[in-house]
Amino acid sequence: MNTIISKIITPELIDVLKKAQPLTWHGIHGISHWQRVRENGLRLAQINGANTAVVEYFAFLHDIKRLNDGRDPHHGQRSADFARTIRNTLIHLDDTQFEQLIYACAEHTRGLTDTDITIGTCWDADRLDLARVGIIPDPKRLCTEAARDPAIRKWAVRRSRAALDSS
Repeated sequence: MNTIISKIITPELIDVLKKAQPLTWHGIHGISHWQRVRENGLRLAQINGANTAVVEYFAFLHDIKRLNDGRDPHHGQRSADFARTIRNTLIHLDDTQFEQLIYACAEHTRGLTDTDITIGTCWDADRLDLARVGIIPDPKRLCTEAARDPAIRKWAVRRSRAALDSS
């Protein structure tokens, strides 16, 4: 899978992420997962109006400071802390959007269902990729109507399972 480069996910950001990630670049919490989370999030945002810049940054940052592929309850906060170190150099968001990003990263593993459409879209984009580890996303644990749509879930699960099958 080629790395997606956009106005948000720049070659410079990718270079920094490669150096910052403690895990395998192509592991279950690596670049391929981030790209699927990005695509999931952008598809949801097209339906629900979530902020696409926050969604893209979240996709590539939420797991950047994982120490392992198993239980790592503090990786979201470490990822949020890392995001703070590259604000205004590689992350270009206003204060409100940046706070959404920080909160979405820090809290993404807690199973919350936030009512903020952008934060909920970030979390749903990640949860819709759970089939890569053998978990089918439960609609009750999704935040947005768009993510609960059976057609969207089927599409995301199919893509995520393809990743599982190729590993």
